Amino acid sequence: MARQPPLPWAHAAFLLLLLQLGGAIEIPMDRSLGTQEREVHALARREPLHRLCSQDLTADGPSEPLHPSSSPPHSQGRSEVTQPPTITKQSVKDHIVDPRDNILIECEAKGNPAPSFHWTRNSRFFNIAKDPRVSMRRRSGTLVIDFRSGGRPEEYEGEYQCFARNKFGTALSNKIRLQVSKSPLWPKENLDPVVVQEGAPLTLQCNPPPGLPSPVIFWMSSSMEPIAQDKRVSQGHHGDLYFSNVLLQDMQTDYSCNARFHFTHTIQQKNPFTLKVLTNHPYNDSSLRNHPDMYSARGVAERTPSFMYPQGTSSSQMVLRGMDLLLECIASGVPTPDIAWYKKGGDLPSDKAKFENFNKALRITNVSEEDSGEYFCLASNKMGSIRHTISVRVKAAPYWLDEPKNLILAPGEDGRLVCRASGNPKPTVQWMVNGEPLQSAPPNPNREVAGDTIIFRDTQVSSRAVYQCNTSNEHGYLLANAFVSVLDVPPRMLSPRNQLIRVILYNRTRLDCPFFGSPIPTLRWFKNGQGSNLDGGNYHVYENGSLEIKMIRKEDQGIYTCVATNILGKAENQVRLEVKDPTRIFRMPEDQVVQRGTTVQLECRVKHDPSLRLTVSWLKDDEPLYVGNRMKKEDDSLTIFGVAERDQGSYTCVASTELDQDLAKAHLTVLADQTAPTNRLAALPKGRPDRPRDLELTDLAERSVRLTWIPGDDNNSPITGYVVQFEEDQFQPGVWHDHSKFPGSVNSAVLQLSPYVNYQFRVIAINEVGSSHPSLPSERYRTSGAPPESNPSDVKGEGTRKNNMEITWTPMNATSAFGPNLRYIVKWRRRETRETWNNVTVWGSRHVVGQTPVYVPYEIRVQAENDFGKGPEPDTVIGYSGEDYPRAAPTDVKVRVMNSTAIGLQWNRVYSDTVQGQLREYRAYYWRESSLLKNLWVSQKRQQASFPSDRTRGVVGRLFPYSNYKLEMVVVNGRGNGPHSETKEFTTPEGVPSAPRRFRVRQPSLETVNLEWDHPEHPNGILTGYTLKYVAFNGTKLGKQMVENFSPNQTKFSVQRSDPVSRFRFTLSARTQVGSGEAVTEESPAPPNEAPPTLPLTTEGAVSSTDATAPATTEATTVPTIPTAAPTTIATTTVATTTTTTAAATTTTTTESPPATTRTPDEQFIWNVTVFPNSKWANITWKHNFGPGTDFVVEYIDSNNTKKTVPVKAQAQPVQLTDLYPGMTYTLRIYPRDNEGISSTVITFMTSTAYTNNQADIATQGWFIGLMCAIALLVLILLIVCFIKRSRGGKYPVREKKDVPLGPEDPKEEDGSFDYRAGGLCSERLHPDRAGDEDNKPLQGSQTSLDGTIKQQESDDSLVDYGEGGEGQFNEDGSFIGQYTVKKDKEETEGNESSEATSPVNAIYSLA
Repeated sequence: MARQPPLPWAHAAFLLLLLQLGGAIEIPMDRSLGTQEREVHALARREPLHRLCSQDLTADGPSEPLHPSSSPPHSQGRSEVTQPPTITKQSVKDHIVDPRDNILIECEAKGNPAPSFHWTRNSRFFNIAKDPRVSMRRRSGTLVIDFRSGGRPEEYEGEYQCFARNKFGTALSNKIRLQVSKSPLWPKENLDPVVVQEGAPLTLQCNPPPGLPSPVIFWMSSSMEPIAQDKRVSQGHHGDLYFSNVLLQDMQTDYSCNARFHFTHTIQQKNPFTLKVLTNHPYNDSSLRNHPDMYSARGVAERTPSFMYPQGTSSSQMVLRGMDLLLECIASGVPTPDIAWYKKGGDLPSDKAKFENFNKALRITNVSEEDSGEYFCLASNKMGSIRHTISVRVKAAPYWLDEPKNLILAPGEDGRLVCRASGNPKPTVQWMVNGEPLQSAPPNPNREVAGDTIIFRDTQVSSRAVYQCNTSNEHGYLLANAFVSVLDVPPRMLSPRNQLIRVILYNRTRLDCPFFGSPIPTLRWFKNGQGSNLDGGNYHVYENGSLEIKMIRKEDQGIYTCVATNILGKAENQVRLEVKDPTRIFRMPEDQVVQRGTTVQLECRVKHDPSLRLTVSWLKDDEPLYVGNRMKKEDDSLTIFGVAERDQGSYTCVASTELDQDLAKAHLTVLADQTAPTNRLAALPKGRPDRPRDLELTDLAERSVRLTWIPGDDNNSPITGYVVQFEEDQFQPGVWHDHSKFPGSVNSAVLQLSPYVNYQFRVIAINEVGSSHPSLPSERYRTSGAPPESNPSDVKGEGTRKNNMEITWTPMNATSAFGPNLRYIVKWRRRETRETWNNVTVWGSRHVVGQTPVYVPYEIRVQAENDFGKGPEPDTVIGYSGEDYPRAAPTDVKVRVMNSTAIGLQWNRVYSDTVQGQLREYRAYYWRESSLLKNLWVSQKRQQASFPSDRTRGVVGRLFPYSNYKLEMVVVNGRGNGPHSETKEFTTPEGVPSAPRRFRVRQPSLETVNLEWDHPEHPNGILTGYTLKYVAFNGTKLGKQMVENFSPNQTKFSVQRSDPVSRFRFTLSARTQVGSGEAVTEESPAPPNEAPPTLPLTTEGAVSSTDATAPATTEATTVPTIPTAAPTTIATTTVATTTTTTAAATTTTTTESPPATTRTPDEQFIWNVTVFPNSKWANITWKHNFGPGTDFVVEYIDSNNTKKTVPVKAQAQPVQLTDLYPGMTYTLRIYPRDNEGISSTVITFMTSTAYTNNQADIATQGWFIGLMCAIALLVLILLIVCFIKRSRGGKYPVREKKDVPLGPEDPKEEDGSFDYRAGGLCSERLHPDRAGDEDNKPLQGSQTSLDGTIKQQESDDSLVDYGEGGEGQFNEDGSFIGQYTVKKDKEETEGNESSEATSPVNAIYSLA
């Protein structure tokens, strides 16, 4: 009959007891395994047993003892236990040593008997005795190689392995690779100056000598000044120095590469580089460094980026799991490029990624397999950009999934060693026993090897050995030792006998009973010799033997007995428990304000358990108080005589016993003057009540307490209620919260309390005047803790990647914690397999389950737990692991054209196992490939239509008619789209066209109206023509509708007006063979003398705009009345000021606020709504008292009752309403977007008529005809006057008046006279200021020639030009009449740049 297997911690505890007593060896132990596991995980520690046992609990138990222990561990004799060897310390696998020091290769092990050691070097036995430089430390396997007597350390490089052996087995160390550090010198070289053109890229190579380990590289000048680095100049991780572009200033220093070797603490310096920069701007003007375009200022040509490292457009990189991935991109260019990093198909891991070297390097720490993929760096400047793709492959050296642990079994028990590791490539597992391959070891019928597991059945003492597991791949190996030990021991108690435990009432405690036995004993607890086992309810027994009492009560006092039993016997121990009353300060010191020199007393009355010794002490400002001769300390008070300013501060009373303590604090304020303060409220007939006083807590219970207080003076206004507030000192100390409210007739109330809160209460009184000051706080009352009574809410399980599931929940707040160390037990298991629950304890609000299959359901439970226990059993929530992209596309997709703008789709469902997630929808992607109309450009933008997951058919609408389309379908889950289905092509039939574009109505005259339009934007087929419908109207009277049909190429039409008053309303649409499309409507302009009707005053109180024919423009006027309050609904009284100007086409309607009424001060409203309309738009402004971030809505309705709204962002005034119709009446109101109930008054306004250049013919206007008649009459009078003067005039000799003779061109010269009657007299009348002396002067603008003739300056005009015809007209005496004067006036007017030549006065000369 198989015996019950022992608990592993029990074995370990017993062994440790023997080790503590006998000092022989230490046994590993693990406290995290259940009764089915027999392995010991953690290395043993030399600790006192009472500490070890009090902390050795399972994951469900407390980790610290909750009661004092006054007795030392009880010794039960000396004993020694055998143990196979265990390696406890060894050197690292890659062991690099300093050649100047002795070599030390560590190997420490323990076992009983003490193990012996030997070494191998390069897989051969290393005979230490033959080498005088090599020795092994006493009681250790550590090798020491001494070079004080000579020798070269390099001779001892190689691979070492340590073996620790006793008669129960052999343990192995790792293979230690010993290498000697090297720091070679830099090779001698002469470096020529580096010549480079300014703006060109440059790389200074370091090429450090190979060292072990690799040296640290940095650049300095030969004067040991560090090289300043920025995004233009920087060092790569290989050590080279890169210049993205060289500037003249780079020539000011030289550049030397330095290598620092860690082990030898030496720095090797390379010969410096010197730069010679060729430049087009030889002066290194420092002011150009901050120039906004520094490069062009220096004559450097700008260049697009190119990569200096790495070369090309792509590269690859391999990194091992757990290491750091460093990607680097360094680019050249002018200006200096900026570097940005991206990951293809995802985001960079924000928690692990960081940018270095001015964004030129990307470092990802602790790389995992999820970090593999393609990364690319983008280098860009204003000239362009370039990118480099780096393909990252993540491999992995072996890492442990389950490391084999030491196994302690009882005879006949079963057990197993598990060696499970992972890596990339997958590692191989090799088992060894005592350092030899398992295949060559003697056969053992009780042992079975199953891959990475060794199973032991019916284990016997002969099975003791040390097993090694070696798992390896090309990137490394792991070696682990685990021994198997077999023990047979009857139960033993490991703690002192008859311990006394004293605890405080309502606290939690734990009684320890550490025991050991092999096989593992069963443990039971009894109280006062009773026969019933204590477990459940207020008791909880942990696997290590501890009994927890969740909340101590008086009846829990007594003697507790623990009994451990196995097949070899039993053992028992007793613990006596005493319950003590808590220490409480029931009369606390109060805050006081006293005069200097007076006496003050601070009370501190305490209740405590009489069996405990009470100590009362005082603190001042949180420091121990020195009680001088001016102070007197008594058991219940502190008295201070002759108070001085130095006595001011906070005083804390501390009442303590050996088990607990309580404290209370008060503040003392000392006044310097002797004037007693006056009561400011004494003069008021009513005032706020005085604060309540003398708060007292009674009827103390586990979840309730009674609070009693004495009301303060009501100050002539009865107290109507009390507010009880509480404060706790653990989660939010110093913050007061409302607990409950009571009527004014109550001064005692029972308060319901929560567990694990150290309460303090105060009371506030309320009357009709206001609230009193809070009372002084009550004494503190601490409720005992309890397990949580609820669990976290909103538990979810969702995958964030395809191979994980993230469990999240809303954490519980502090008031529902009910105890310290609130944590959550998260459990999960596959739903369909009903496997055992996996669980983990989490302190936060999320847990990620890794290595999950794709989208499988899990049962999830999240249970709250604190130090007092677990919450109720949680509900089971169904969650799902991460989704992957769907693997299949919809099949048998069929397209049916329904009409010109819609198609019907039909498809077959995909199989559920191909979705790999939750099927969200079927999605169709379609795009317009081309139009059936030639030369019509179409957008090929992809559009999509989604269909529910339970559908296999659907309709795609809003297509363009007469077009070729292509369509594909995909399956969509939470991860994304699956593969695309086969592409389907279809053609939509012809449809009706869209409305003609830019329909324009012009009226060049009163008789004609011209129409023009453009072709529709979307013909949707072959146009067959246009249809025009128009009707004449005058006010509300309509004429007969006329219809005109046009060819598709006609885009103009004219309509003759039958009368000058009527207007036309035109409706135009385009046609295809299918029918007429969308129509567009316009109206002809109103006649210029047609005034719009005056709008009546609206019932809402707004004033309508009036279109008066004012000759001048008047600005809008408003009366800035700030209202006391504004209406929340439409106002009934509104003052309005309206100013309208026809010439400017501007109408302003301003509504003012209503008269002041009785309203609340915080009421919100809108007023001063002002409208500035034009023919097709209107500007709106208003005032309001809403918050600065309030958004509004402008709502307006036209005469056809068409309502439109315009959303307005905060502070976006004025608002312009567009697309209004000329001459139409609108109503308007404004309201906040979030509250339509608060509105402005309704405003009515009308847009002006459309402005047109088609004015009436000026020749038909009366004023013009009258003006022309007046001018004709004036001309006639002047002609008559001139003829009368001419008939009366004489002659005078012209030659006597002029200095030049007449030329031969004067054929009529007889007596040398010049007829001046017509020209002279008329000119004298028109120009009286020039009628005298100008007769004797040459013509203005002429000069005298050499032959004495007069010539026109810069003109070859003849005298014929001054006449009306081709010939000059002369008098009978040979002189010409009138023309001379006319030409003279013409020259004068032209010289003055006047337009008199076309005036009626000049016309008179022409007629004369």
